[in-house]
Amino acid sequence: MTVSPGFTAMEIREIVHEYQVQPHGQKRPWLAARGVSYARLRRWRDAVFEGDLDRGLVPREGSGMTIPPSKRTALEKQRARERAAHENEVTRLTARVRELEDTNDALGKAIGLLHAMSEPEPAEIPTTTDPSSS
Repeated sequence: MTVSPGFTAMEIREIVHEYQVQPHGQKRPWLAARGVSYARLRRWRDAVFEGDLDRGLVPREGSGMTIPPSKRTALEKQRARERAAHENEVTRLTARVRELEDTNDALGKAIGLLHAMSEPEPAEIPTTTDPSSS
């Protein structure tokens, strides 16, 4: 069950998180560009921060907020920094994996050449003179 038909819990969570890091004055246009009303976003935000989005539970109206909006924004900015750091780490590690795979390929080729060079040559077949040809 989702809080809003047509959107998965993951999509709703991402929209709410992206909304929280938008600069002041840019939030409404950002919502309009995505075709999401503020009322819908508020319901989603309550489900993400106060309720149980995965089960489609939204807290009752009038309940006290446990996370003030200013702290939500700070949490989302921290999350964005962590995500950027994670993406940088993934990029760095992917490059390192490629480097190690290339090194591994080169070593495999070198080992193959060493094996080819160290194989004993076939012994020469002694040539005997045919007594009938003399």
